[in-house]
Amino acid sequence: MLVTCSFFAQDKEDAWLFFKDKPNESVFLNNPLSILSQRALDRRIKQQISLDSKDVPIDIDYFNQIKIDTSVVILGKSKWLNALHIQGTIDNIKLLKLNYPFINNIEFANKSLNISAKYNKVNSSLNHTKKFEEITTDFNYGAADHQIKMLQGNFLHENGYTGNNQIIAIIDAGFPNVNTLPAFKRIRDNNQILGGYNFADRNTDFYSRNSHGTHVLSTISGYVKDEFVGAAPDAKFYLFISEIAENETVLEETLWVEAAEKADSLGVDIINTSLGYTTFDNPNHHHTYQHMDGKTTFISRGAEIAASRGMLLVNSAGNSGNSSWKYIGAPADAASVITVGAVKASEEIAGFSSYGPTYDGRIKPEILAQGQNPYLIHFASGAITNAGSGTSFSSPIMAGLIACLNQYENSLPLNESRSMTKKNRNFYLKKALFESADKYSLPSEQHGYGIPDFKIAFEKYRSYFTTNDASLNNLKIYPNPTTSSFTIMLDGLLFEDYTIEIYTILGEKVYKKDNLITNTIDVSFLSNGVYVAKISKGNTFKTLKLIKN
Repeated sequence: MLVTCSFFAQDKEDAWLFFKDKPNESVFLNNPLSILSQRALDRRIKQQISLDSKDVPIDIDYFNQIKIDTSVVILGKSKWLNALHIQGTIDNIKLLKLNYPFINNIEFANKSLNISAKYNKVNSSLNHTKKFEEITTDFNYGAADHQIKMLQGNFLHENGYTGNNQIIAIIDAGFPNVNTLPAFKRIRDNNQILGGYNFADRNTDFYSRNSHGTHVLSTISGYVKDEFVGAAPDAKFYLFISEIAENETVLEETLWVEAAEKADSLGVDIINTSLGYTTFDNPNHHHTYQHMDGKTTFISRGAEIAASRGMLLVNSAGNSGNSSWKYIGAPADAASVITVGAVKASEEIAGFSSYGPTYDGRIKPEILAQGQNPYLIHFASGAITNAGSGTSFSSPIMAGLIACLNQYENSLPLNESRSMTKKNRNFYLKKALFESADKYSLPSEQHGYGIPDFKIAFEKYRSYFTTNDASLNNLKIYPNPTTSSFTIMLDGLLFEDYTIEIYTILGEKVYKKDNLITNTIDVSFLSNGVYVAKISKGNTFKTLKLIKN
């Protein structure tokens, strides 16, 4: 069990300890259900993403050796980065590298202590900024009508895309009263809250702590008949607390990565994060603009891995547009994260919305939604209000509609011209979304690509699933699950033009047959488990999940 310390002590330093390897990697990879849920594996199959060493837990022996070392305390861990977040004196932390040969390297939160650290010079005069600051100002969507229709989200809803079968993880600061407020009764009654965890306190009480997460969630899932409808009213949710609102520490970055790893293992489709990190209580830990390259901070590295697992990550750009630090924070700087800025109801940019580009020159934020005085549900009174502002709210509005777009499923694979790029489906969803925005041809530092149009994005995204040969539309395999063989069901066609390949969940090809002379395939030689069957003809193909019992 991990021990969390929320105090800040000048004589202690935070650091990340990275291990060299994972000795039992093959054991876990050969038993994927020991590390990921079936839904998570299904998401990988759908997007043709193989498991790898990042999915394997930290070696328990390595962990225990550090745990019993009284010179440091473990505050958090990440299997993706194969790292522990530790705290101790500088000297004791440095000694770990000498005492434990399985440690690869150590990174201090105080970058000046890292001998070969990138951009280790810190400007201690950076202004302190609240990571989820709300700027206070004096269906029938009701009050939410404009913030949905500005993005043409109503088009998705009218066509039945309301977030059904989508799971969204909200990683935030707390969710008080979500279990009691009338505006969340619909998602409670429909069992749309699947669970959660409070990483800040290491307990299961996620209906607690700061109200920020309650407000964020309401923009996606709140429902008051004829008065308010969230952006994805039929989505399901995991609620994770990673933010320790009373302090500003680098531990929160590690807790966020832990939450993202948990979301991945549960099969989450989309993560919304209305948080961002630039400054901390310890000024030696501050990030600078040079660190906003998507590769330097611990949280942004974790976000990139999260996206590589097949999840869509949506993050608020930040509320620093009017300050001396005007830039986005981490993990909004990560290349694979969809970073969302804020506009007013008039569609003018909100002055507080943080600027890009990233330090390495990439467009950020990419897209915009209403973040100045949008309507939401107040955590205490349950009233519908527009008394708060921030990219904290433009992000979840966008995340909800992205869930609705992601709900769209077509039985056809991406056509050959796209599939040859070896990009997963999320790449094409983001491409369609960005290209639908009103400033796509002329992006700017604060607008990015601008305000997207989900009607246009839907049509673009659907076009990526077209194929020149409709013969595979109705292809099925039966029985599935199977014990010894299955039959390819495709009436009226000659099979000699077709090829079948079967892959393990790890991406290893275990069977291939060209120019089929029969539509019955013997798989008795396969071990029990989950596989991917790929049936192809020329430049078209279809993939199906195959279960061997």
